[in-house]
Formats: sequence, C-alpha cells, structure tokens
Amino acid sequence: MGELLPLLLQGAWVTLQVTFYGSVLAIVAAILAALGRMSPWLPVRWFSIAYIELFRGTSLLVQLFWLFFVLPLPPFNVEMSPFAVAIVGLGLHIGAYGAEVMRGAISSVAKGQYEASVALNFTAFTRFRRIILPQALLAAIPPGTNLLIELLKNTSLVSLITLSDLSFRARQLDQATFETLKIFTLALIMYFVLAQVINFAMRRFERRLSRGRMRGGLS
Repeated sequence: MGELLPLLLQGAWVTLQVTFYGSVLAIVAAILAALGRMSPWLPVRWFSIAYIELFRGTSLLVQLFWLFFVLPLPPFNVEMSPFAVAIVGLGLHIGAYGAEVMRGAISSVAKGQYEASVALNFTAFTRFRRIILPQALLAAIPPGTNLLIELLKNTSLVSLITLSDLSFRARQLDQATFETLKIFTLALIMYFVLAQVINFAMRRFERRLSRGRMRGGLS
C-alpha cells in the first residue's frame, strides 16, 4: 500500500488541478454563453448557440483529440500542452451544458427585480452584477454542482492525451504490480473524496449566497 500511494497522489494532484481550472473556465464560459444566447444582437446570439450545440452535440473525447492532434496542424498551427488541452476541452464542454443551466437561472429571476433595479437607476452592468447574477447563481448551484462533479469524472479521459492524471497512474501501477484490487479501490476512493470536496464547497457557497440574499431582503 505504501508504495502505491505516492504515485496515485501525484495523479490525484494533476486531476485536482485540471478539475479546478477546468471548472473556472466552465463557469465563465457558461455565464458568457448564457448571456450571449439571450443577447438582442443576432451575431452574438448565433455564435453562442453554435458554441453550445457544437460542444453538447459532439463527444468530449473527440474534442480533446481535436484540440491535441488537429490544432497543431495547418492552417491552425496552434499547439498547446496536454495540461492546457485538458483544461480547455473540459471547461468548454461542461460550460456548454452549464450555459443552458445559467440561461434558465437568469430567466427565473423575477421581473420585479429588473424593474426595481431600473427604478433605482442602476446601470445594466451594476444591475446584472448586484441583482441578477447572485440570484441566478443561487438557482444554478444544484444542477451546476452535478456538472462540476461530471467534469471531475471526465478528467479520466485526459490520460488519452498523455496527461498523467489519477486514471493514468492507476493503470500504470496496475501494469507494473498487478495489484488490481488495491489500486483501483484506492483510485475509486480518491475520486469519491474529490467529488465530496466539490459538493461541500458548493453547499458552502450556496449557504453564503442565501445568507447574503436574506440580508439584502431585510435591509
């Protein structure tokens, strides 16, 4: 057991980094694509729809292969490290699903909130930042948590673009030691622990937003 843990922990650290940075990109992409989908400007709206449908309608594995193997070729000539490809691929893929979650959450904010912020003479940016976004995030957290956990599980695919994540290290150790039961049980536990960390962090964030909304409602 002692000789297995160090390599598995190295892989878990890579998985954790890819999950964190991929989640940040996914959240940003989801918010921007949701706003783009609701934009009154037709080119912005069509661009957002194209992004959402492309990344939702194609395989994540093929997307990773495309970013890793096709982008470096002419006429693109864009080469990224496996780590960058993992973050971009996972972030954009999950962000496309999150965009629809965010669009529904933004649409669910009561119209009275918009009218009140307009009456207070808030700018569009201030209205979105202080009134709309906090309420939309609160509504989006439960389905968004599921998407972030899905992103974590999808990191197992990045081993196929030569990234030494937890799945890669587990298979590497299995081939070297043949202690299949121990290795994959440990890997299973590590994925479970990471998923619970995401779940715990999102619940804390949800409670914090809820308290802020209650204070805002009482003030």
